[in-house]
Amino acid sequence: MQWRDRLAAVVENRRFQQFIIAVIVFNAITLAMETSQSIMASNGDLLHVLDKIMLAVFVAELVMKLTAYGPKFFSDGWNAFDFVVVAIALIPASGPFAVLRALRVLRVLRLISAVPAMRKVVNGLLSAIPGMASIVALLGLVLFVSGVMATNLFRDVAPEYFGDIGTSLFALFQIMTGESWPDIAEAVMAEMPLAWIFFVIYILISTFAVLNLFIAVVVNAMEEQLREEIQEEGEQHHQELTDSNATILAELQALRAEVAALRAGLDGQKVSTD
Repeated sequence: MQWRDRLAAVVENRRFQQFIIAVIVFNAITLAMETSQSIMASNGDLLHVLDKIMLAVFVAELVMKLTAYGPKFFSDGWNAFDFVVVAIALIPASGPFAVLRALRVLRVLRLISAVPAMRKVVNGLLSAIPGMASIVALLGLVLFVSGVMATNLFRDVAPEYFGDIGTSLFALFQIMTGESWPDIAEAVMAEMPLAWIFFVIYILISTFAVLNLFIAVVVNAMEEQLREEIQEEGEQHHQELTDSNATILAELQALRAEVAALRAGLDGQKVSTD
């Protein structure tokens, strides 16, 4: 229907999208202000009113999109994400659902769907998940082998860090992230000076090798996505040029037909005159 096309043009308009982004950012600011007891004591009622107004704007936007797109609205994952976020905000945050009041901040995540650059980053991360699975398995294997070795080597020296496989895995995870690992290494090396060999090899493998593989997979996935987008844009541009050429060709053929008809008419007049 024509009115649906007009409504779709409105919700896809750049200014309308910028308005929604501004509302989301302003909503994030008000939600942060609500965490201050002093601000709530002096302006709590105003913040609640503003919160309801912004929620009404989000609901109106969703209604417009649902009306414009119909069932196709849910074919886009980002539209479904927006619908879920706003639906959670509509649940009464009282009684047994009081905990859901904290989930209102999820509305800020709508920036991901509203800003195209953020959508590209998230899509790149999601497309990298299959490649990350093998790296996670490799990292788990490295942690497990290192945990068993560290438990057998340092159990008697530092039982608070390597007393059993569970504590060893947690300590090794801390070391992998670079958190407090000098303290752990110092406690062990006080009794076993050569323990630094184990820690250095473990850090080189887990941090500088395996974790950097995550970055490589994500970057590769985002490059592939960018390449596909460039290819799609090229194909779309080529199709637009093809359609434009076809239109021009059809117009030229129609013009030739008119000229031919005009010539035929003039020739007929000459014959009748003769």
